[in-house]
Amino acid sequence: MGNTTTNLNSLTPSRARAFCLPREHGAWGMLLVPLATGVVAGDPRGERIAWILLFAVAALGLFCLRTPLEAAWGISALRPQNDRERRLTYHFIYLYAGVAVLSVAVLMLWARAYGLLLLGAAAAAAFLLQSVLKQLGRNTRMNAQLTGAIALSSTSAGAYYLATGHIGRAGAIIWLANWLFAANQIHFVQLRIHTARALALGEKFRQGSGFLLGWLWRAGWLPGLILMAFVPLFVRGFAWFLAPPRPLQVHRLGIRELEYAVIFGVCFFAGYHPIW
Repeated sequence: MGNTTTNLNSLTPSRARAFCLPREHGAWGMLLVPLATGVVAGDPRGERIAWILLFAVAALGLFCLRTPLEAAWGISALRPQNDRERRLTYHFIYLYAGVAVLSVAVLMLWARAYGLLLLGAAAAAAFLLQSVLKQLGRNTRMNAQLTGAIALSSTSAGAYYLATGHIGRAGAIIWLANWLFAANQIHFVQLRIHTARALALGEKFRQGSGFLLGWLWRAGWLPGLILMAFVPLFVRGFAWFLAPPRPLQVHRLGIRELEYAVIFGVCFFAGYHPIW
């Protein structure tokens, strides 16, 4: 009996990683691709490049902090079951928080980047609202993900701000473009999950028409050149409607959506030019 308890409580490498690293593949893309687009749009020079690197460290620290923090608070699916797991969880909370606070402090003292405080407050409010929505059950799951994407995609505005010294209309549009991209991915993944048993084209269209019509409506918000970065998503979405039915592989779907995030970033790099 003692050996059984020990085995159940043993901390395997995969379980340890689950306490310290975010498990959502798409979320990494929603954080890093917007940051890269903000850098490209801002075209930083000199010491501003170092500022953005510090900002990236702070953003990664805060992003990773959420995983052990939610585990410690008991609001995630994975929770510490023994003292060893609790120590590991708190170790990474202190590590990530320390890295983020130190990076932000250096930015405040060196770059006088006080605008980041407003962006940080907006991102924190979005993450807090996401946590509340997640606790309300399955009916608010997609709304929670969309709210979290607001915070993740704010790295685009932060990087643009540090590269140029202001956010302005261009920074806001870049943030909006990245959030709309993330919203499309979230909507598509949820659509695939909820229509996993949809076999006929008519059934797919009935359940997914909101996805198509919503994107045709949202597309009118953005300048034409930035819209070019969304072309792979339109192609992917229409291809799914016409594709024959096949089993849903959620893990593979997450990897593929991360690949689309990278493609979006590359298209954005290739097609971007000043929009102000």
